[in-house]
Amino acid sequence: MSTKKSTPDIILVVITLSLLTVGLIMVYSASAIWATYKFDDSFFFAKRQLLFAGVGVLAMFFIMNVDYWTWRTWAKVIIIVCFVLLILVLIPGVGMVRNGSRSWIGVGAFSIQPSEFMKLAMIAFLAKYLSENHKKITSFKKGLVPSLSLVFLAFGIIMLQPDLGTATVMVGTCIVMIFVAGARISHFVMLGMLGVAGFVGLIVSAPYRIKRITSFLNPWEDPLGSGFQIIQSLYAIGPGGLFGLGLGQSRQKFFYLPEPQTDFIFAILAEELGFIGGTFVILLFSLLLWRGVRIALGAPDLYGSFLAIGIIGMIAIQVIINVGVVTGLMPVTGITLPFLSYGGSSLTLMLAAVGVLLNISRYARY
Repeated sequence: MSTKKSTPDIILVVITLSLLTVGLIMVYSASAIWATYKFDDSFFFAKRQLLFAGVGVLAMFFIMNVDYWTWRTWAKVIIIVCFVLLILVLIPGVGMVRNGSRSWIGVGAFSIQPSEFMKLAMIAFLAKYLSENHKKITSFKKGLVPSLSLVFLAFGIIMLQPDLGTATVMVGTCIVMIFVAGARISHFVMLGMLGVAGFVGLIVSAPYRIKRITSFLNPWEDPLGSGFQIIQSLYAIGPGGLFGLGLGQSRQKFFYLPEPQTDFIFAILAEELGFIGGTFVILLFSLLLWRGVRIALGAPDLYGSFLAIGIIGMIAIQVIINVGVVTGLMPVTGITLPFLSYGGSSLTLMLAAVGVLLNISRYARY
């Protein structure tokens, strides 16, 4: 391993904290009306998000000083623990049901979402496997199948909750890692065909998923049902124009767009800060991904490269899906916008993942 540098990637730190700051402001702006109505405290969600952000930032700076090879050493243990948590969350009385999904485990006044932590655990484990078996990855039986078997096992358990959004992000991230490792295009084409067939099967098996697809194609077919969120999201983005209505001046947060502080926070941001504000946030994410790719290319070993690519892939996929859903380009999937959306598990996980990237950057040559 190369010599450790005294400082991490400062630009990555600034970008992450900038996104986090925008997120804290927008969570308050988007949630104040709903929080006042439900909890008689306009700062209810903002205070909790600030707490999550504080824990996440502490985790980021702590993990930044933990040698990233530690995750390689403990990858098997971490992923076993995450599998146990995924199974526990399915047990009635242990797992908590929200919006039709049994995805949370209560911890005092708060809750954790094991599927979120499985994403990072799977990245660490797959990076270990690929770094040790990268020469076999061109073989379908000896490389590709073993690398994907555990991924699809986790996918199956997460789908029992069900949580198609998180499962999709995890599988997509792992496919990016395997592709970068050198898997054959022909194998991906074959798996892609099987994946499309399986995806269609998942959609057909659940009526609400069919409604999401039809509402994506024509939300006005059911404007008060399955198409409601997309329509209200577009009603938020449209009036925003170039400069927006002004911070705190959103109209859609007045009980039109359900829980605007979570999956649809980008719609409120676009309404209040306009095209300029939305473009600024997209630019920050683009810069973050650029720094991450530089770190991956400069990592001193294959494990560091695969680990960095996995983290960057996870963030990129979530941003693309979330913004795509909010702007009506993709069906509603329930994916949060990294660093901006309200949520303890997702925010803490993302900041911890950046901490891993920052540690790799201390060894990277660029």
